[in-house]
Amino acid sequence: VVLLNPRKNKQHHIFNSSRKAITTLAFSPDGKYVVTGESGHMPAVRVWDVSEHVQVSELQEHKYGVACVAFSPNGKYIVSVGYQHDMIVNVWNWKKNVVVAANKVSSKVTAVSFSDDSSYFVTAGNRHVKFWYLDHAKTSKVNATVPLLGRSGLLGELRNNFFSDVACGRGRQAASTFCITSSGLLCEFNDRRLLDKWVELRTAQATCLSVTDELIFCGCSDGTVRAFSPINLHFLCTLPRPHSLGADINNKPLQLFSCRPESRYPDTVAVTYDSTNRWLSCVYNDHSVYVWDVRDLRDPRRAGKLYSALYHSSCVWSLEVSGDEVHLPPGSFLSCSSDNTIRLWNIDGHNILQRNILSHVGQHTPTHLEKAGPMGSEGQQTDQSRAGIRTLRVSPDGRHLASGDRMGVLRIHDLDTMEEILNVQAHDSEILCLEFSKPDTGLQLLATASRDRLIHILDAGKEYSLVQTLDEHSSSITAVRFAGQSKVRMISCGADKSVYFRTAQQGLEFTRTHHVVRKTTLYDMDIEPTRKYAAVGCQDRSIRIFNISNGKQKKLYKGSQGEDGTLIKVQIDPSGLYIATSCSDKNISIFDFYSGECVATMFGHSEIVTGLKFSSDCRHLITVSGDSCIFVWRLSPELTIRMRQRLADLRPTSSAPNSQNAPQQKAVKLR
Repeated sequence: VVLLNPRKNKQHHIFNSSRKAITTLAFSPDGKYVVTGESGHMPAVRVWDVSEHVQVSELQEHKYGVACVAFSPNGKYIVSVGYQHDMIVNVWNWKKNVVVAANKVSSKVTAVSFSDDSSYFVTAGNRHVKFWYLDHAKTSKVNATVPLLGRSGLLGELRNNFFSDVACGRGRQAASTFCITSSGLLCEFNDRRLLDKWVELRTAQATCLSVTDELIFCGCSDGTVRAFSPINLHFLCTLPRPHSLGADINNKPLQLFSCRPESRYPDTVAVTYDSTNRWLSCVYNDHSVYVWDVRDLRDPRRAGKLYSALYHSSCVWSLEVSGDEVHLPPGSFLSCSSDNTIRLWNIDGHNILQRNILSHVGQHTPTHLEKAGPMGSEGQQTDQSRAGIRTLRVSPDGRHLASGDRMGVLRIHDLDTMEEILNVQAHDSEILCLEFSKPDTGLQLLATASRDRLIHILDAGKEYSLVQTLDEHSSSITAVRFAGQSKVRMISCGADKSVYFRTAQQGLEFTRTHHVVRKTTLYDMDIEPTRKYAAVGCQDRSIRIFNISNGKQKKLYKGSQGEDGTLIKVQIDPSGLYIATSCSDKNISIFDFYSGECVATMFGHSEIVTGLKFSSDCRHLITVSGDSCIFVWRLSPELTIRMRQRLADLRPTSSAPNSQNAPQQKAVKLR
């Protein structure tokens, strides 16, 4: 759970120790607690202390997942509704940790809301609006769970609608209940559960609403949010829309929010109103977040944007951290995604570059958000289409950015101007790996590896002309790396369980010197800074260390704390002391590179981690995932101190001639 202060742009975090994905949440009326629901086997409803970030209560009564949760206004109860196959709704006295009332519900429920006096709550979903009444005399008995009394709302001619959200009235309208349908109707039920009146939202789809005693906000498709009066459902205004899909957020605000007839906007998927500050927070289905200042709704043009964050809207495939030689502010890194964008981020708040700069690649940018069912798209269509940037790499001199997409197209961008200087169909299938040769090799090479089993060697110094194509692999190539001391070497591994070691014997032509086969698929590889050893992450969760010069395996140790899954990515820190791994069980681990001892484990992503990098200052580990999130982890000071000390030891000798014979080589031998 991310707790965001939009005024200060500060985040705090609550970590679910069960490592299950969080599906729903709600604040307590006093704001001191937050309740979460989760998915997975035997999911729990958990209550967390907001200030201390610790769990204070837990209930396990659901089997498959929790669809929605809510606190009662008196703070005494929590209601939780399970997934459709759970078929259960529970009322929980959370301070005593007991279920006081329960019943079955057969419909798919998407929302729940408590009445102002905490005497009943309402659930809404597919052809479903139901009022559930609490008997306080019976629910006060600690030792007994009483059946909930449920009465269906009288839907009339709207009975076949999908009710996507519900909110009970507040203040003078406490007797009313408001719902919206996915077809675009705002409905009001009276105190007799009768659907009394409704108005059209004049939108293709409606997804969410937020109700106070003065206002109703309805979130709709195409970035639309409309405000109504709860007293008579009179229309008040339409709020400003966010950026259009495909907008370049590096533009000035006037250009970013300028309306064009052909523009499309992300759908609004969640709204909530802060009546104290008069802020309206909106989440859109391109995973962007806006906080609007709506103090004066009489003139919606005066609604100000207090905060905005534009994130990747689909799986993030790869990232690249800027080094000392890259002409970017310190703390910068790049990421690429299935949403067909490459984004430049900065985690150092003291720099001018405090927001992400986005660059759209290719002509398929808006296609990642198509309509998908009653709840809108969440970007999953991108994985079926063949759009998306799969991998990226920055040249050692920091001038060029190479990226490969899922169609096999290689692009080179100038990092100073962000202009595309090369676009070529390099492979027949998606490009899985890109690698530039190191400066100390004396060569300017770019290797591209693909699912089509080919490696192309390009000469970056001669406008990326083709030098050589290698076809030894019999399956997808998952990683390719350059290493060079006295000789220029290239190592590649793949799904054919092979590791190929090659050497540039004459000129730029690589010839095979060693071929190693193991009994497991090899998913990723990295080279430690002295260029003597290669670490390979394997399907059997092992890390295999190979001597680059002779191709022999020197060491093997487990690269995951769990007993399930496979290693997806491995990354050695800049000093070569530690290696970070991501496993298909969504966990991240850091090991001592030489001993194999686990020094740290992390979790938080809801999908597999597709990329990880240490920051150049050794203070952070950055991870990207299929859940479209980027996490920046702060490493312990002990690890940072050790890495920096090792870097200081390496740098003087690495600049000396004949570095392959430097003394520090003896300190990194693997036994």
